[in-house]
Amino acid sequence: MTGVVPPGAEVPKSVGVIGGGRMGAGIAQVFAAAGASVTVVEADRAAGAAALERLGATLRRAAERGKLVEDPAGVLDRITFTDDVAGLPAGADLVVEAVPEDARLKIDVLAAAERVVGEHTVLATNTSSLSIAGLAEGLTRPARFVGMHFFNPVPASDLVEIVVGPQTAGAVRDAAQSWAAGLGKTAIVVRDSPGFATSRLGVLLGLEAIRMLEEGVADAASIDRAMELGYRHPMGPLRSTDLVGLDVRLAIAEHLHRELGERFAPPRLLRDKVARGELGRKTGQGFHTWEVTR
Repeated sequence: MTGVVPPGAEVPKSVGVIGGGRMGAGIAQVFAAAGASVTVVEADRAAGAAALERLGATLRRAAERGKLVEDPAGVLDRITFTDDVAGLPAGADLVVEAVPEDARLKIDVLAAAERVVGEHTVLATNTSSLSIAGLAEGLTRPARFVGMHFFNPVPASDLVEIVVGPQTAGAVRDAAQSWAAGLGKTAIVVRDSPGFATSRLGVLLGLEAIRMLEEGVADAASIDRAMELGYRHPMGPLRSTDLVGLDVRLAIAEHLHRELGERFAPPRLLRDKVARGELGRKTGQGFHTWEVTR
């Protein structure tokens, strides 16, 4: 239940989140619900206002379902928005970058954040596949940098993948694990490698499911049902791709294709759907049809 901190676990007092999209807003929500003061950096005031509205609606739904132990307004009071990285609190314990999966953008954002925050601040990236070592290239304190890969939807997901770069300090790894526990989530620790553990396995399964659909082996519902009922997966690979976003999955597949070879080559069907704007749940159409919520 959101807002309950397990005994012995910790939650950082002050958290920054760069990017207020679906993932960033979810990360901000879980930290604020656990008691942290959260500052979210968005592109401009309009984007910040839209993210705040989405967060309010999400929190109200969580309260209605009994998944929130506090009044939604109390959680929202701990979240503030700024349109400039310079607005991050210098005393933040943790800053999580959650901008789009573009290496150059992430490197620039992380370097800008490092110039604002204190030397004790841990910088984290929510990347699902990019090299932690590569993203640390613009940092002067790479020992204070770690991957904290959250999953969509963040409030409902039980997992945080902690990705340790070659220069990540052991104390930073331990802090990230403790913070994940403080959110009521389970952390796994993996070494920095293409796709880490989750994206590497999840994308491979998703790509094969798309190829099966492309070849007419079965329809999307049947392929998903096969994995849900036959292998006890909570969600089939095509529905999962819709949830992640076909554009996001394509970008990750292209990265893994470059790094790991042909088994990660994106199928033509995936490329065609992305080109048509069929991106999954966020657009209402992917491999399944969805009701779009704003």
